[in-house]
Amino acid sequence: MNLRNIRAALARPDCIVDLTGDDRATIQGALLWMADKLKSDQREQARALWAAKGKRSRDRPLR
Repeated sequence: MNLRNIRAALARPDCIVDLTGDDRATIQGALLWMADKLKSDQREQARALWAAKGKRSRDRPLR
């Protein structure tokens, strides 16, 4: 996925920026939580879950 696709996904009305009220501390905290998961013994389960969610989101039309 290139940067343009990521920006398009973030432009959705239900995107993380809207859902967090553009609270950068919350967004950064979520990214740090992801990094911790990827360093843990739950790495493969987390990657599989996030990959599946990402693939499903690409199939949804933009509103």
